[in-house]
Amino acid sequence: MPSKKNKPVRKLFGTDGIRGQSNQFPMTPDIVLKVAMAAASQFRRGEHRHRVVIAKDTRLSGYMLEPALVAGFVSMGMDVVMVGPQPTPAAAMLTRSLRADLGVMISASHNPYEDNGIKLFGPDGYKLSDEIEAAIEDTMSRSFDDMLAAPVDMGRATRLEDASGRYIEYAKNTLPKGQSFEGLKVVVDCANGAAYKAAPKILWELGAEVISTGVTPNGRNINHECGALYPHNLAKIVVEQGADIGIALDGDADRLVLVDEKGTVIDGDQVMGLLTIAWAEQGLLKGNGLVATVMTNLGLERLLTSKGLNLVRTMVGDRYVVERMRADGFNIGGEQSGHIVLSDIGTTGDGLVAALQVLLLLKSRQQKASEMLKVFKPLPQILKNIVFHAADYAGGDPLIDPRIQAVIDQQSALFGDQGRLLVRKSGTEAKIRVMAEGDDLKRVEQSVQIVIDAIAQMATSSLSCAAE
Repeated sequence: MPSKKNKPVRKLFGTDGIRGQSNQFPMTPDIVLKVAMAAASQFRRGEHRHRVVIAKDTRLSGYMLEPALVAGFVSMGMDVVMVGPQPTPAAAMLTRSLRADLGVMISASHNPYEDNGIKLFGPDGYKLSDEIEAAIEDTMSRSFDDMLAAPVDMGRATRLEDASGRYIEYAKNTLPKGQSFEGLKVVVDCANGAAYKAAPKILWELGAEVISTGVTPNGRNINHECGALYPHNLAKIVVEQGADIGIALDGDADRLVLVDEKGTVIDGDQVMGLLTIAWAEQGLLKGNGLVATVMTNLGLERLLTSKGLNLVRTMVGDRYVVERMRADGFNIGGEQSGHIVLSDIGTTGDGLVAALQVLLLLKSRQQKASEMLKVFKPLPQILKNIVFHAADYAGGDPLIDPRIQAVIDQQSALFGDQGRLLVRKSGTEAKIRVMAEGDDLKRVEQSVQIVIDAIAQMATSSLSCAAE
């Protein structure tokens, strides 16, 4: 089991940057201004003219947060390059391509439009470490008076008009030269998010017949009953149009969910399994396996083991996956939710680039998607969430309560080697997630509900005690 030991304590940053409801702490202009100033203080290194790239998705609140970030960076002497609505992987790519000192993505990923967030990338295009994020938080608590740039040294802000074109060419160049998807009929759901222009254009320029949905963002409809979290509308279109495959992205296009020609939804575990085995057969796989999180289905682990390949697990969060990939030399990693990281190509999850690799296999094998994408039989897996507010619990955290831990330990022991139980706090939402999987579906369902009930009972008990 991955360990959280020695991780610095952070209050604002979660598993994927800072996230919250727009215009409420911490997603307010004053806090975001301080984030920019503190981040700038960490990345002003050397005497060169410093540069930061800022991208965003299509949320209405991006119009509020972008100027706050610009003001913060400019006040610290950093030049700002605004690239407008772009996928998160485009922000990472442009940070490297433009030789920037820092990259920022304004997005709450798959969350509804009311939320927003800040993701930060270093000059190498990788998400920041826990240590750097903790240092940024520490700097935010200090005075910036002695850090501000002199009037003559303040930064400038400009817009890069061809940012989308740069990402489009980058994505196309991840495929073999001359590769064409002519003959493939593809439906792509862009979740009314950051890839609403780039994704359909890339697929069309590569020769596919493209049917697009989720490409009319209005600031409020990002991820609304569309995209990777709601693939059933896509599935309906795929079947109705007789398409070969459906591609669902989320609001910032860093995750991928597929739909086969029969309308069956395919998650990230199946995609990772497909690519890992295919790359192993082609001699392209590094690390002799795959890096995934504790959420990845045990069925995939059993399949890889049967083929002499490894599955290494990390904490939830694609940046933890990337850290392990870099440390141990893997070139495929990701999450069941659809973050797929191909480190020979990019530095973060890229739903569209991963989809292109799947289409490459679909074209070369001349198979139906339903035949190719069912790589393994998943073990029954149940995931339930319970809303978590620290104020509802004595001590603030039910997961450190010995009574809750005893219930978790008891239920875990019942699985033996025939399954597993995972209980954790979400890093992006105020929820506790309870997941179990195993060969016995009834056992899985019972264990999840027993833990959920125990946590809920503790909240009720704590509130009753407080009332007395």
